[in-house]
Amino acid sequence: MSTATTIMMRDLRAEAAVEPPPVSTAKPTKETQIIAIYGKGGIGKSFTLANLSYMMAQQGKKVLLIGCDPKSDTTSLLFGGRACPTIIETSSKKKLAGEAVAIGDVCFKRDGVYAMELGGPEVGRGCGGRGIIHGFELLEKLGFHEWGFDYVLLDFLGDVVCGGFGLPIARDMCQKVIVVASNDLQSLYVANNVCSAVEYFRKLGGNVGVAGMVINRDDGTGEATAFAEQVGIPVLSVIPANDDIRRKSASYEIIGRPGSPWGPMFAELAENVGTSVPIRPKPMTQDALLGLFSAASVGRDVVLEPATQFDMCGKTEVTKQTLEVVYDEV
Repeated sequence: MSTATTIMMRDLRAEAAVEPPPVSTAKPTKETQIIAIYGKGGIGKSFTLANLSYMMAQQGKKVLLIGCDPKSDTTSLLFGGRACPTIIETSSKKKLAGEAVAIGDVCFKRDGVYAMELGGPEVGRGCGGRGIIHGFELLEKLGFHEWGFDYVLLDFLGDVVCGGFGLPIARDMCQKVIVVASNDLQSLYVANNVCSAVEYFRKLGGNVGVAGMVINRDDGTGEATAFAEQVGIPVLSVIPANDDIRRKSASYEIIGRPGSPWGPMFAELAENVGTSVPIRPKPMTQDALLGLFSAASVGRDVVLEPATQFDMCGKTEVTKQTLEVVYDEV
């Protein structure tokens, strides 16, 4: 065993032996809204959050944006495409060097927005959900619950159902959830799963609710609006499918600025997010969700035909008498 590994194991044992400080009973000095934003991968959560957080900061709010996606791309738009050192990677390097992680190692700012990335393991080398849990444990050691922000926005990948990604809902770590979706079945399927998770933990005594939906790349077909009505949540903003937005987003340009053509849209979203209330949703069944779309677009006209033994093996199934001993009832 190498010297570095021995030192790391010793430090880990020492760290595990330290008792956590008692829970503070003092009154909170500032009320912080912690909001978890979920959505299908690639649906535009990072785009929405970068512009939303920037607009909130321009309105005088103190905002912390935390990327909770293993791709670590939440803050890329905010920082003009630059990669932000992740908490997971920084923590590993610091432990090997026998050093403690400091705020300045993992948290960075631009024009009033504070941002960080939790990160995750390398491909095939660990559980992304476990990385999320480890990241939040480190945030708590850095004083997460004492930070004085108006808003903490958490960007979560919605199409992963493991416990780590459901952490804010399962442990009441946020007050409310916002879903980002579009007029396509897969993104609404993910949004419905998030609503199901919220409802599940509400039945177990949880307090988190869904505050609403942001419809991104809206093409006017209306399925996302119909979904929001069915599950009982408001639409907080409708971002159109627009070439100007697409081009500027692709070039890492913030469009949620006061005075910009798209500024009023994000100013309204910021207002709606701040005043929205957590609602207990009514998740849809799979058939009801499919019913929002035309039969031709989702395959509802397809008939399920059971396979046969001949299909599988190329021969007719031979029914053999069972060797099970059946006793007469006494």
